[in-house]
Formats: sequence, structure tokens, C-alpha cells
Amino acid sequence: MNDDTNKPKQVIVERRNFLKTAAVTAGAATAGAMAVGNAVTAQAAEVKADLPKSAPKTMPDKQIPRPGSDFMVDVIKTLDIKYVAANPGSSFRSLHESVVNYGGNKMPELITCLHEEASVAIAHGYAKAAGKPMAVMMHGTVGLQHGSMAIYNAWCDRVPIMMFAGNGLDATKRRPGTEWYHSVQDAAAMVRDYVKWDDQPMSLQHFAESTVRAYKIANTSPKEPVLIMAEIDLQEDKIEHESALKIPKLSLSVPSTGDTGALAEAAKMLVEAKKPLIIVDRAVRDQEGVRRLVRLAEALNTPVVDLGGRMNFPTTHYLCQTDLRRELVRDADVILMLEVADPWGQLNSVTDPFKEYRRLAKEDVKTITLSFSDVYLKSNYQDFQRFLSVNMAITGDVQASLPEFIDQVRRATDGPRKQALALRTPKLRADYEAMRAEARTASAVGWDASPISTGRMAAEVWDVIKNEPWSLVVSDRINWARRLWPTTEYHQMLGGSGGQGVGYALPGAVGAALANRDKGLLSVTFQPDGDMMYSPGALWTAAHHKIPLLIVMHNNRGYHQETMHLQRMASLHNRRTDQAWIGNSLENPNIDFAKMAQAHGVWGEGPINNPAALGPALRRALAVVKSGAPALIDVHSQVR
Repeated sequence: MNDDTNKPKQVIVERRNFLKTAAVTAGAATAGAMAVGNAVTAQAAEVKADLPKSAPKTMPDKQIPRPGSDFMVDVIKTLDIKYVAANPGSSFRSLHESVVNYGGNKMPELITCLHEEASVAIAHGYAKAAGKPMAVMMHGTVGLQHGSMAIYNAWCDRVPIMMFAGNGLDATKRRPGTEWYHSVQDAAAMVRDYVKWDDQPMSLQHFAESTVRAYKIANTSPKEPVLIMAEIDLQEDKIEHESALKIPKLSLSVPSTGDTGALAEAAKMLVEAKKPLIIVDRAVRDQEGVRRLVRLAEALNTPVVDLGGRMNFPTTHYLCQTDLRRELVRDADVILMLEVADPWGQLNSVTDPFKEYRRLAKEDVKTITLSFSDVYLKSNYQDFQRFLSVNMAITGDVQASLPEFIDQVRRATDGPRKQALALRTPKLRADYEAMRAEARTASAVGWDASPISTGRMAAEVWDVIKNEPWSLVVSDRINWARRLWPTTEYHQMLGGSGGQGVGYALPGAVGAALANRDKGLLSVTFQPDGDMMYSPGALWTAAHHKIPLLIVMHNNRGYHQETMHLQRMASLHNRRTDQAWIGNSLENPNIDFAKMAQAHGVWGEGPINNPAALGPALRRALAVVKSGAPALIDVHSQVR
């Protein structure tokens, strides 16, 4: 790994000798040798003086002109993987070299990351925006441990990622020291509870078959991360009997639809209901899915609550009544839940902190679920939420099942019933308009305040981007955007981290912006300050790879969710609440995020304290983003 900084001189000398040998053995050119020297850090700069000035006239006998990692790249190239994110590590050095030289650094192209958690989170955001997986390479034990939080987020968010991790299984071939610390008998065991599938191939043919299988598994609902271990010797040894190696042809599974009879029965229940309700979470995966869901809702003329795991339903449609969720759940007699992560939590609640049960829906409400939530569960991590007994649980892919579901609804709707459904329209429209008006009024509170209100921040950003093909790549940080922005396209709201893990927002936004760059979309994100500090190096990745992204800092200078938790505990304990900021404040000193951005090569401005200055600053930042680079505006904002 790149771990030579601040090492004693003896170690640096050993490093020098290693570089000499490596340069001679590989016949490295001067430019390549100098690049290696630069990577060692300034402390080892003297190494470069000892490197050969040119390649040897004759090549040494010990050569590996066709290593196993070349074949691995051949396999990966068959899978339509455009990018691979990585923080460099020695356990996949051969695969890394094959990607950039043998593979031409194209399909996949390497995205340089400064931390494995950022690598995985970038792939997480990319997959949601691109609709297909990105690859990640990680280093042995430490790389998987660094990346584990981001892997868990992707697992909870049902996002496919192709992960490759280096490991040295043969103890007799491990180099002394670091390679032992960074190798493990069963590396995937560290993350097996929250990946869909993993394998440790022991031959190149095994690697080919398992990699194609992994890609297929990752892309089959429920979509999840998968992990292939790339054994060091398998990468670095020369290919034997290459003519016998075969790369299987990829054939993705057709999405499974719900049972026709069950869909017909569910349709009848919904058509006959007096106050039906649809709740959606991660239900659709593209714009066609949005259109299908609109047709279903219109066929039933029933309100829709979009929980925001993805963009499922246009906020401009009068049936989109997310802000009225509590009232709609309370009054509903039949509720259809489409790929909802927490069905129990939609109908029930547990108070904080006394854990008192509270029913939110009618006791006799009929419930229908259509999802893959029962298909793939693991017992250790509890992302599957509390069990809910439902009247009808239909297993199937929501988007694939919607055409048949719509047909069944139309068949169940006779003339009189169609008239009854139409009679709901005036009230539904009135409720929608009242809901929108209330949101606009509430967002204007504190309009001229400083620090800047989140309502004004959302409004000012919208005013700047409204005429652009925009995408809010992390859409769960500022609730006003989801409530107020006219959202009609699937790509406009991509949801959050999935597992509520802090540290996703910045690299996830960078990954989504990478996919959106290829689509010609403008990417924007509201970036929490505490989250930024988990993985600020993603700023450099965005700058280095020229990934256009408008980053608007939600800089409230503290962990305010936790501050409120401490205040609640202090009140319960009959103690002072004014100490709750201790351990939760990000002040004294204040973090200068504009300078942080600039230090990473990102255009930055701020902090903006005057609300009147926000709009002009955003327009300056937008010009930078439209030129093809990332930009950050540091906004000193109110708590919520």
C-alpha cells in the first residue's frame, strides 16, 4: 500500500532497493520509475536518483508478459462496467496495472479515491444514477474494513455494486510483514452478512464464471452488492493453458412479476375500498416505472405517499400527497405498499424514549404488499424491520408487475364503480393544493434570517437550477426540496444512503454526478457539514476526474440530531439542557469548507451568512459546474 510516509531511514533504504529491483525486472521507463518515486512521498524523494535513466537494452529473463490479471480484465470488459473506483493497494496491484495498461484504462476507467469507504459510496451513488453497477477494487483486510460502512449502506439501499478485493491465501508466498497483516483466511466473512453473494475463485476459469455469476446476481432483484476475492497469485502468475479458458456469456434474469391471481384479488380489494392508499419507497427504477405507477394511481384515483427511497411519483400530480401521510394512513381502509422498507412503521409507532406502542392506522385496515422483501433476508443485521402481518403479501418486482396490476384494476372497475372513483377527484385536488400552499408558507418562515433558513436555501437553489436538466443526487438531506420542487423525472431525486450511515452524502453525490456527467445532467446536492468530514477526500476525486457537481453546504456547525437527543435525555434526567452542545458542536474553530474545497482543487466560496448573497453566489458556482468542474458554496445554515 501507499504507506511509506514517516517511516525510518532503514525502511526507506529497503524501499529503495525494492524499487531498483522492480525497475530492472520490469524494464520500467524513466517516466514510470519517476511516478513510483513520487508516490513514496517527499521523504523518499532521494529514491528517484537511484533509478535507471532509461530502459535496459535487453529485457531480463524473468518476465510475466501475460499475467492472470489480464484475463480478469478481459472478463470484466464483457460486463459493461464503465468505471472502477479504487484507493490503491498492493494486494490488487497486478489487477490495477492490467486495468490501466492492458485494458487501456477504458471500460473500466479507474476512478482514483482517497479512502475505500468513498470508493464504495461512489459506486453506490453511481449505480442509482446510471441504472447499472460500477466496480470497486479494495485491498485485503484493511480495505474491506474501511469500506464496510459503505457496503452496509448499499445493502440497505438495495443497490448493486461489483466489488473485487485482493487477498493472499498461500502463506508460503506472502512477503513478510505487511502482506501478512493484510491477508486473511476468509476475507469475505467480514462483510458476508451484508453482501448478496461472494466467492473466492481458485483458478482463472473459476474467476470468469464467478464474476459473471456475481454480476447477474447483483442485478437480480433484490439488487445488492456482491464480492469477488482476487487472489494475489491468481492475479500475478502467468496464464497457463489460455486456450482452455472461456468467458461465460452474460444473460440477465428477467424481472419476476407477481402472481396474476393475487394481483387480481388485490386489485378488487383496492377498487372496492372507500379510502385506499398507495405507499411507495424503492418501487421503480426508471422513468418508465414512474409512468406505470402514475397509471396505477390514476386507475384507482387514490393518493400516493412517496417515502423517497427513490423518485417514484411526480410531485406535480394531484395524487402525490406525501405531506399528508399521517392523515391518509389514519383514514385508509386498504393500503397497498410497494417495495416499502418498513411496512410495520407505516401503521405503527413506538414513542421515544419510553418505547410506548402507538397505533397509527385503523385496527381493521387491510394491507397488501408487493415486494421482494421476503426473498432475501439475513438474520444478523436487522435492516428488514419489524414483522407486519398483512392480508396479502405478493412477491415480485414492482415495476415489472405494474402492467398486469393496472389491467386487473381496470377489469375490476365497472361503470358504477368508475363513477364513484371519479367523484373523489375534487377533494383530492383541493387537499393537494392546500398541502402545497401550506408547504410554501412554512418554508418562508425566517426568510431573511441569518444563519440562512433551510427553506430559503432550497428555494434559492431551485431558482438557479430550474431551467437546467437537474438531478438532486442525494435527496433526503433538505426536506424542503422534496416538498417544494416540481419533480417529474426519475433522475431528479435519487434518495439517500439507505442505512442512514453518516459519510455517504459526499462520495455518493460524486458517484451519481459521474453517471449524470455521461447523461448530460446537472448534478446538485445539499451536503451536511458533519457528513462531509467523514470523507472529504471525495472532493479531490471530483476535481481530479472533472466531475461536475454543485455542492451546497448545509453548514449548521454541529451534529444537531444528537444535540436534540442529549437535550431529551437531560430533561428526562432532570438536568440542565444547555450542555447538550458538548461533543456535538462543530464550532471553535468553525470549519472553512470553501477553503477545504479549494485545497482539494474544487472551486469554493463562502461561508455565506447573508441570505441576499446566496443567489448570486449560487449563480457563480453554477457557471463553474456548467464548465465541467465541481463547485462548492458554504452556506451557514439554520439547524433544520
